[in-house]
Amino acid sequence: MEQYTLDTAMQRLKEITDILEKNECDLDMSMKLYEEGVRLVSFCSHALNDCKQRIAELSELESGVPDDEL
Repeated sequence: MEQYTLDTAMQRLKEITDILEKNECDLDMSMKLYEEGVRLVSFCSHALNDCKQRIAELSELESGVPDDEL
């Protein structure tokens, strides 16, 4: 899989969704696009979780109190 950023992965997911919604490709291509979409969703989920963790760590540094104790 090529290197994606969260923004490019989200854009590609939108493209895939648009293509699949139009029903303009055969079953084989639909499956390939679906598989790519599943990989992109996983990538986005991990990227968002990483961002959430970084924000929690930065908030903890700023306040001196762990986020789970707020």
